[in-house]
Amino acid sequence: MKVTPPCVVSLTWTLTDTLGDVLDESDEPVEFLVGGHDLLASIEQALQGREPGDRLELHLEPKDAFGDFDDRLIFLEPRSAFPAELEVGMAFEGLPPGCSADVPRDRIYFVSEIYPDHVVMDGNHPLAGMALRLRLRIHDVREATVEEVGRGSAGGGFFQLRAG
Repeated sequence: MKVTPPCVVSLTWTLTDTLGDVLDESDEPVEFLVGGHDLLASIEQALQGREPGDRLELHLEPKDAFGDFDDRLIFLEPRSAFPAELEVGMAFEGLPPGCSADVPRDRIYFVSEIYPDHVVMDGNHPLAGMALRLRLRIHDVREATVEEVGRGSAGGGFFQLRAG
């Protein structure tokens, strides 16, 4: 079966920055819904018409990957609004009560710095602003189930990060 939406594709990958440093790698196939919310549009487009055994090498500019870095998505929030156990890199769907009211609530925010009285929250994807290289291998392609199509996902979501 060739990749045509809606279908589920099993992929392994190596994701690197433009210097070749590995950012993420999967040796075990992971399923993604093509035609849903699991994959970036640029990756879905590159997969069209491909079949099991195919390998792809993609160069993704920020606009085709996780977008440009937006410094308007950096917020300084009171430390008291967050749990006692807090670490850099932790993710929050929206910001907790006690944070700025004008902060968009429909984003995932990452803790980027922790100070005694404040926490710096970043609403950018961790890979925003980066050009990326992605090597993919297609292991399997199958028809999507009605449930997967309705959910918009096969359960994998590395290539798409969204709240909700």
